[in-house]
Amino acid sequence: MLAELSRREKEAGIKPDPEIDAFMKATAVQGQESSLVTDYALKILGLDICADIMVGGAMARGVSGGQKKRVTTGEMLVGPAKALFMDEISTGLDSSTTFQIIKFMKQMVHVMDVTMIISLLQPAPETFELFDDIVLLSEGEIIYQGPRENVLEFFESVGFKCPERKGVADFLQEVTSKKDQEQYWYNKNAPYRYISVSEFVHSFKSFHIGQRLTEELRIPYDKSRAHPAALVKTKYGISDRELFMACFSREWLLMRRSSFLYIFKTCQITFMSIITMTVFLRTEMTPGTIAGGGKYLGALFFSLIQVMFNGMAELAMTVFGLPVFYKQRDFLFYPAWAYALPIWVLRIPLSFMESAIWIILTYYTIGFAPAASR
Repeated sequence: MLAELSRREKEAGIKPDPEIDAFMKATAVQGQESSLVTDYALKILGLDICADIMVGGAMARGVSGGQKKRVTTGEMLVGPAKALFMDEISTGLDSSTTFQIIKFMKQMVHVMDVTMIISLLQPAPETFELFDDIVLLSEGEIIYQGPRENVLEFFESVGFKCPERKGVADFLQEVTSKKDQEQYWYNKNAPYRYISVSEFVHSFKSFHIGQRLTEELRIPYDKSRAHPAALVKTKYGISDRELFMACFSREWLLMRRSSFLYIFKTCQITFMSIITMTVFLRTEMTPGTIAGGGKYLGALFFSLIQVMFNGMAELAMTVFGLPVFYKQRDFLFYPAWAYALPIWVLRIPLSFMESAIWIILTYYTIGFAPAASR
């Protein structure tokens, strides 16, 4: 399919943007271990150098604080959402990284038909130039909402002009301030007076961008034009089987990462079973007597307690992972059963193995069976 697409592009004389062309064609390739969107987001966010490192937390060392903020941004970017609302995502990031992130978001908006509303704290001029539309808020009012190219034109119509060496973003933040507004007044034929937020709002309604916006909002939306697939009709985006398999694969990966714990538990129960069979050795047991019965009951109770509490080592890991589970469950990544069932299924073989080790080493040696063959 991609070869046919390339052939038709050459025949029609189409020369797409190389970066966007590679992005679109690579996202169409299925069967990869990870999608290109994920790999691209990791590279843009500067997380490719720590892609295989756990995020970490208060009890486990992981990535740095700035990288954790980038992970949060990446979680939103690689998801299936078509409308993203981001508040001051540049906090803790340098201007170069912020520029790369916003550039990537702009490509997503134009290529993947995504809507993004982003608020930034004092963006650099080159970052500001990447935005398509600007929404300027002050005191709970919308002063301007429209194309970025017309924002300076609007303020010039009111009487304020941005200096040549002044960043537009800084100008927009200061022009509505009573303390900083006067320095941008450029109408020398009229004395300066403070322009309040309500006056800015009134001026925007009479501005051609505001008038066009009012006309667009005045026309009610025709619901018949909506695509049948535009509305979400299911709680989760994939089937129950796919949810289970995804959670199963993740839990299996986590178990492999924590393989040392399970190896340690196996060695621990083996060591404890050897100690137990020497303490309750069958040659020292006296079956048929009350004292012997007490010893057998003690051996049974100790075996039960040992096998039960051998899994207590995983309790801390389970509690540590609960915040992640709550977060992803509330975001409708998966239901609770899809998270719990793989854990239960994968723990059954381990429980059987631990019980088998204990029984093989202690059942005959303690004297629960008269012969080893039984």
